[in-house]
Formats: sequence, structure tokens, C-alpha cells
Amino acid sequence: MPDRSFHASALCEYLAHPYPDLRAHVLALLGTEPFRMPVEIDRAVHRERVLAAVRVLADEGLGSLAFPTEYGGEGAPEKAIAVFETLAFGDTSIVVKFGVQFGLWGGSVLQLGTEKHHEQWLAEIGTLALPGCYAMTEIGHGSNVRRLETTATWDAEADAFLLHTPHEGAGKEWIGNAALHGQVATVFAQLSVGGEGHGVHALVVPIRDDDGNPLPGIRIEDNGPKVGLNGVDNGRIWFGEVWVPRENLLDRFATVTPEGRYESPIESAGRRFFTMLGTLVAGRISIAAGAVSAAKVGLTVAVRYADQRRQFGPEDGAELPVLDYTSLQRRLLPRVAETYALHFAVRDLAGRYAAVLRLQKDGDEGADDALREIEARAAGLKALASWHIADALQESREAMGGRGYHAANRLGKLRADTDVFSTFEGANPVLLQLVAKSLLTQFREEMGDLQFLDVMRYVADRAGTRVRERNPVATRKTDREHLRDPEYHRSAFRYREERLVESAARRLKALMDDGVEPFEAFNRCQDHLETLATAHSERVALEAFLDGVAAAPTPGVSEQLADVARLYALARMEADRAWFLEAGYVEPAKSRAIRAEVGVLCRELREVAVSLVDGWGIPEGVLGAVDVVE
Repeated sequence: MPDRSFHASALCEYLAHPYPDLRAHVLALLGTEPFRMPVEIDRAVHRERVLAAVRVLADEGLGSLAFPTEYGGEGAPEKAIAVFETLAFGDTSIVVKFGVQFGLWGGSVLQLGTEKHHEQWLAEIGTLALPGCYAMTEIGHGSNVRRLETTATWDAEADAFLLHTPHEGAGKEWIGNAALHGQVATVFAQLSVGGEGHGVHALVVPIRDDDGNPLPGIRIEDNGPKVGLNGVDNGRIWFGEVWVPRENLLDRFATVTPEGRYESPIESAGRRFFTMLGTLVAGRISIAAGAVSAAKVGLTVAVRYADQRRQFGPEDGAELPVLDYTSLQRRLLPRVAETYALHFAVRDLAGRYAAVLRLQKDGDEGADDALREIEARAAGLKALASWHIADALQESREAMGGRGYHAANRLGKLRADTDVFSTFEGANPVLLQLVAKSLLTQFREEMGDLQFLDVMRYVADRAGTRVRERNPVATRKTDREHLRDPEYHRSAFRYREERLVESAARRLKALMDDGVEPFEAFNRCQDHLETLATAHSERVALEAFLDGVAAAPTPGVSEQLADVARLYALARMEADRAWFLEAGYVEPAKSRAIRAEVGVLCRELREVAVSLVDGWGIPEGVLGAVDVVE
């Protein structure tokens, strides 16, 4: 058996990259006032303390990192994501308000606006001199942004847009910073010029005067107490015929001339809409990163406690730490492994996103296609990570018994605060549909570029691969070396994704050949498409994890991470063993062997479980739990 000893400090040093100094600086801030929140706190006080914390972050220059240097930033979106990720070890309301101000409000001006907007607003956004909102979601339409009902109608005589909420249900809903602190909002509305509709566009709209009162024609309500995140002042906004200057249209992708002519470099209205929604990509990556950090907090608390808490044991013998029990190992350690997988996947995605933005800035022709792939990955990983945090925190709470219910151990508050992540920045089922459609589009384009003989060759190659994968030896092979082979894991995850995309394409085509409308065809296949998207996202996470293992320092860290990656892969295969059995990829004996190997890996990793969670590098003063030390 390989040497499984290693130092958590070496793992911590490796996982702090990229930007270890930046992460350390944020961690140091989290241990100070006003970032440390009492267990019980009044909602109004909580909101003011959160605002004070975000002001400190702005004063430290951390809010403007993604902005160009001429506006006080560094042009480094990946650094902004790293700050968000690290802040999520602390009070979640702070990280969400940080994201609203600098990521959504600031990001919309940066990504959708042009130089005149940048010069007018970015510097003040970065210093928090101009707190703002991102007013997209509506009461009646939720995730269906394309059908939102707020209108912005061009008036040539006024050289302005008339912004209007047509009915109560079209009010903007759950808008962070709206209830108290926001002075300005990026408002998404249906743009109409000369009687012709041009779809959803974004305008910058002042909503409060210098005294904090709503401006004429604007009605604002506080959303009031929430399940969690009560340090964020969410609100509703209605517009009763509010005039907005033409210059306030964020016009990177479309503009209205002084003569009232609508112009856009993107001819397709559909493509223009989805290009505008690209501003959500950084937010989805950030939410995924924040969810991973919150999972690290919960699992650190639970694993440390389970390593110390003693209960039962052999008759006349000493009581055992509860982490020695197989059932508890199986509940906690696969979730530790999944957290590691998502850690590497999100870090990889943040780096890819920043690289694509640089290509886009340099005018690279392939940048737009690359960004669409990033959008799909971000949607899938956001769904995976936000569901994972809910699962990991629940298991952590139960693993600690009554102590998990103790508020000071943070699990209950983290559950309440992060529960909204599954619908934040897009509801997860909707995002998985986006991922699946992206995969199907890519599949269709690849097949469309092939000639008839090439298609036959492609199908024959895929069939040959499946024969090799599903031959009796491969489907029955159960030896430990094979089951732990990362190339076997990679092959299994790829096989599942490829088979699902092909079967989904065939199923949709058959329905539409029978005369079923495309929308109805997709509706009938939603379960299939969500399964495909999940399989794709898990494959992305696995491959990022394996890349992280390969890059890790040796000896010690890489070998240890390799075992954690094995546990992640086999645990996910075990969770989806019904699919692998139905597809004929494994036979029952191999399925049982996979389940057994998950148990063996859990027992082996139990010895280093505390070092694995300590490797996440959460300082004691930030962790804040009371039951994690002897």
C-alpha cells in the first residue's frame, strides 16, 4: 500500500493557487470587524454591517479588480472571482452584496456599456461611491428573461426612452441593493423604437435621490425577511413612466442614434439577446465558486467533529471516534471528494473565462465560440455546485447530531444562506437545459460538417469504441488496479456523455419527424436532457480534477489527491450505477465491485480525512465553529 502520509500545509499551499497572496489578504480581512458576524443579529443591523464590510473591500481595491486599470482596476476578472470565492468562507450576505455591487451592477456597465459609460460610472462603482442594482428578474417571469414585460419606448421628441412597468406582476423582483442602498439600477426592458420591438436591452436608471428617497415615478418595496441572506437588502421596483436619457442605453451590442435609428453589429435578434446575457457568466462561475467554499466550511466542521466525537465501540473497550464507522465515512468522504473535484473544475473555468475575455479584447475571431462553450460549462457547474452544497451541508449537519444543530457551528445558517444558490443566477433545471442544447448544437454542427462516407466512418468508429468498452472482459473486469485506473474513469464518464448526447439527438429527431413541435419535443425529453447535462458537467469536473492531480507537487500531495479523485469517480459511478447497468457498460458483478471499492477508499482516506479538510486552509478565526477542537 502506498504511503498515505502528507502534510496539510503542502496541500494548502498548492490549493491556494492561483493568487495565494490575494486569497491570504481576503482571509485576513475575514478575521476582522466588521466581517465577523454574531450568531444572533437584528436584520437592520446585519444589513448595515454588511454594507460596512463591502465598503472595506472597496477601500482595499478588491471591488474593482475586474475593471480596466484606467478606472481603478487590474483588468483581472479571475482575481475578482478569487475574491468572491474566498469571501464565501465568511458571512454569505457579504459575498452576495459584493457580487451584486461589483459583479452584476459593475459587470453590466463594463460588459454591456461602451467607453462613455465606463468613464461615467466604473470608478465610482469600484469605490462604492455609487451603489447600484441589477434589475433583470420580474415577479411574473423569473428565469424567462426573453419574455419580461418592462418596456422602454423611444421618444424622438424627448431624445429619451420612456421606461414603464405595465402591471404589478411585471415589477422587478429580488433585486439586491434595491431595498435600501442602491442609487442606480441596470434595468432590462423590452426596447421599442419607431413602433418596432427589438427585444431585451439594458439601461442605466437612477432610482434614488441623494437623501435615499425613490425618484418620481419609481416605487420600491423591501422584500422583507428571507430564509437566509438577511444582510442583503433585496427589493422590488416598479417604474411608472420614467424618462431615461438615450445615452443611458448600454450600447455595446446595439444603439439608437440621435435620429432615432436602431443599429446593431449583430443582425440576429436571438444571437444579440444571448450575447447580452453573457454578463451572467462571471456571476454563475462566482456562485459555483462560493458554493464550493461554503461546502468546505461545512465539511471541515463535520469531519473535524467526527474525528473527535467518540461513541460506542467494542464491548469492554474504548469508545471509537464516529468517523471510524463505515456509514459515516460513506456519508462524508465522497462529499469531500466531490468538493475537491468542483474546486478544480471552478478554478479551471475561471482561468478559461479570463483567457477568452482577453482573446475577445484582442479581436480574436474564435473568442465568441469559445465564450459560448464557457457559458455552457458555467451553467452546468453552477447547477452541480449549488446542489452539492445543499447535499453536503445536510449530511454534515446530520453527521454531527445535535451539535450540528448548534447555531455557532454555522451549518444551519450556511444551509439557509446558500439554499437560494440553486435558483440564483438561473434556476438549475433551466441551466441544465441550456447545457444540453449547447451539446446538441455542437453535435449537430459536427455531424453537419461531415460527408456521407465520413458519417458512416464516424458511426463505425463509435460502434467500435462501444464494442471495446462493452466487451465481456471490460464489463466484468473487477480487479482493484482496473477499478482505480483514472483512464478507466475518464473513459466511463466520456462514454456516458457521448451515448446520452447521441440518444437525445435521436429521440428529438424522431419526435420532430413525427410532427411534434420543437418546444414540445424538448419538453418531452427534459429528463433526458438534464441527465445529459449532468453527465457532461461531471465529466468536466473529473477531467479538471485529474489535471489538478497531475500538476500537484510530489511526493505526498499528488498521490493523496489521486486517491481522492478515485473516490470521486467511483462514487459518482456508484450513484449512477442504474444507468451504467442499463447501458450494458458494467455487469452486476462489476457494479458490486465498484460499490465495494468506494467503501475501501473511504476506509483508507479516513486516516487523512482531517488533513484533507485542513488542506482547504480555512483559518480558525474565519471558520468560527465551536466544536472542532478538543
